Amino acid sequence: MSSKTALVIGGGIIGAASAWHLQRAGFSTTIVDPGDPTKAASFGNAGHLATEQIEPLPSIKTLLSLPRRLFVAGGPVALPPRDIGTWLPFGLRLIAASIPARFEAGAHALKSLITRALPAWHRLAGDVGAPDLIREHGHFCVWETPATAAAGQQALRGVDLGYASVRDSTTEELALLRARLSGRPVGAVRFSNTGQVVDIPALRARIADVFRAAGGTNRTGSVVQLAIDSGRARAVFVDGVALDADRIIVASGIGSHGLLRGIDGPVPLIAERGYHIDAAIDVGEWPHDLPPVAFGDRSVIVTRFAKSLRMTGFTEFSQVSSPYDPRKWTRLERHADELGLPKGPGRTRWIGPRPTLPDYLPAIGRSRAAGNLFYAFGHQHLGMTLAAITGELIAALASETPPSVPLAPFDLKRFG
Repeated sequence: MSSKTALVIGGGIIGAASAWHLQRAGFSTTIVDPGDPTKAASFGNAGHLATEQIEPLPSIKTLLSLPRRLFVAGGPVALPPRDIGTWLPFGLRLIAASIPARFEAGAHALKSLITRALPAWHRLAGDVGAPDLIREHGHFCVWETPATAAAGQQALRGVDLGYASVRDSTTEELALLRARLSGRPVGAVRFSNTGQVVDIPALRARIADVFRAAGGTNRTGSVVQLAIDSGRARAVFVDGVALDADRIIVASGIGSHGLLRGIDGPVPLIAERGYHIDAAIDVGEWPHDLPPVAFGDRSVIVTRFAKSLRMTGFTEFSQVSSPYDPRKWTRLERHADELGLPKGPGRTRWIGPRPTLPDYLPAIGRSRAAGNLFYAFGHQHLGMTLAAITGELIAALASETPPSVPLAPFDLKRFG
């Protein structure tokens, strides 16, 4: 057994990938997690490996489009009045991150991660014996009026998509989409070099199985505090027990804010909540090999998993504990019915937080307060996409080897 130890706080897909890579790098690794997988952002993910999304959300273009994208105007963005004390300070930081110089720097930094995302996933899936659970077959984006189709296709011309590429759909592809979607799409494009996770629970379980087989361990519980003593961190549990390790990695999503606040300066993390509906379906109800379909007019995406069809949407800037908004599920269900999507025996509903920082870059780095403390969180909509490369980067940092990506743009010190 290795004499080097690592403790990963958080059992979502970022924590799982990080723990596997640490174990593989020679650390005797333990994952600490409360034990409810439905609370992780990755549980409700669309499974889309979004290598085309190399531009951070904060931009002048985003700010100008916000009024028509608000939920009250029929759009996907919700700013609940009850949570103004949370989203207003976050929004001011987002506005500051939208100035052209910061946007360009953020896009350059995000591209460095995104272009490595799918190759990293292929490596990880191969390592754990699950290459069939990562499918690199692109995705569609469709529009339902000639005007929005023309505008959407025009907006994609000349855009830097990094690892991905895009083309107009063929006549046959559009016919297939129209046949499945009540004849709604009038225009579509197909992206290449994007992908999807075929079965999120199965992939997470496979990583966990191989992690344990390699000597990794799991501990159910909640870390409520990081105690810093003489430049070294210890993880303190709710029962008062404290664990030490050569490397402690905070990968607990939205909970990372509470653990690191006051240790590494400001951690302006917000729960950007998403909603989904999910319907169990039979094999013949939706083509197994049809890639994810994004709907430009509706701001939702539909993904066929191994046993279900999922629609995800909305960007709700709020607190984790805020009441859910059933109107959002109602709107998703209306979209699904209008598109003729199968219902299976019924649709389940989910809401969960996407941990998001104001510049829409993740936090990946080493603490300034404790030499054994690292962090990996704040991946916004790209947690599934960036999990594998993030795990590789954390293992490199922990092993004191040069990471494959410059990590200065992702250091928490950027917030002061």
